[in-house]
Amino acid sequence: MSWEAAAWLMLGGSTVLLFLGLPVAFCFLVINLVGAWIFLGGDSGMMQLARNSVASVQSFALTPIPLFVLMGEVLFHTGIAVKVIDGIERLIRQVPGRLSVVAVVAGTIFSAISGSTIATTAMLGSLMLPMMLSRGYHPTMAAGPIMAIGAVDMLIPPSALTVLLGSLSGISISKLLIGGVVPGLLLSIAFVAYIIVRVRIDPTLAPKTQIERHVGWENWRPFLQYVVPLVSIFVVVVASMAAGWATPTESAAIGAFATVVLALVYRALTPKNLLQALRGTVAISGMILFIIVGATTFSQILSFSGASNGLVQVITGQGLTTTAVVAAMMGVLIFLGLFVDQVSMMMITLPIFMPIVQQLGIDPVWFGVMFLICMQLGLLLPPHGMLLMTMKGVAPPAVTMAHIFAAVMPYVAMSLLMLALVFMWPAVAVWLPALLG
Repeated sequence: MSWEAAAWLMLGGSTVLLFLGLPVAFCFLVINLVGAWIFLGGDSGMMQLARNSVASVQSFALTPIPLFVLMGEVLFHTGIAVKVIDGIERLIRQVPGRLSVVAVVAGTIFSAISGSTIATTAMLGSLMLPMMLSRGYHPTMAAGPIMAIGAVDMLIPPSALTVLLGSLSGISISKLLIGGVVPGLLLSIAFVAYIIVRVRIDPTLAPKTQIERHVGWENWRPFLQYVVPLVSIFVVVVASMAAGWATPTESAAIGAFATVVLALVYRALTPKNLLQALRGTVAISGMILFIIVGATTFSQILSFSGASNGLVQVITGQGLTTTAVVAAMMGVLIFLGLFVDQVSMMMITLPIFMPIVQQLGIDPVWFGVMFLICMQLGLLLPPHGMLLMTMKGVAPPAVTMAHIFAAVMPYVAMSLLMLALVFMWPAVAVWLPALLG
């Protein structure tokens, strides 16, 4: 079979199955079985597929995934998240769109201690959205910041999807985690600035509300008691990786252990919510590892069939500049984000993109951070963005899908501008890893 036919079978078949609604893991399992039988040689190919599948999840580099997920699960199930929001709200004075600003700041804090974008969005949506709507906020001003900052969770470590991207692409996981910090924080600042300016222009979007005043220690107590210790965990996790004192796995273990200890200190950890957190961790981690099995074997079969090498030669033989090739790859990722989830984007594109990155000498950390921003965009892009569906699931009936689509568009525009900024000035992504590494 020619490499063109192999490419159509593997890439085209997987894309068709995804559009038919088959779950990602099963979609690639079906294609892998067909590919192994054809390209690896019948029964012996099936045996090789089984061996490759087992080997793909035995990598020590994947260990941070369940540990990062556990940090977020403990935080949400113990109720510490509510205390964090209270601590932040008390310190933010009367600014235009105050509760929306609180949501962005709180979401940034949660991004630093949670590995799940969906969990952050669901938690902030269920806690803060009804509060904002009851105080007269327009649904677009209430829902937009929550979805936008939930997507930033992917850029700010710890992030399970960043670890997954690093493990599947061969990019340094620690450098990739640290590389997302500056773009993530810049996006958070941009969101706050947009909210303030937008509400100054149209105050009806977020009416002023009476703030409950706290004096002295009572004003600072929740912040010092809950926010500062949790931010300290983020600092320790990132600093230990950056300084080379610990591997990403060891840093994740430190973070998970510290989160559990803090929950115990706060007397918030009970056998019941600990069991809920562990169940959530097992469910999410199992799903991710199952996907890794499909992604790794898919890439191997695609390479063995000759499709990967053939596509790379066609692309690099067009005489395009490196800048044009990278721009085209980003365009493909944004287009895919309209239709498929983030894991599918990785599984479809990485087997083709990474050989091109290596052949053209592109900085893998720079490319990886832009890949993360494109995946973050995919979480927000209508009509199938995962966080749009999450917000609809937790929002009151008064918030329609039209409201949600309208709410997210300004933040999509800001994310596109951030992608352009990193594309034109790679130092935004690679400066911090280079400085700390």
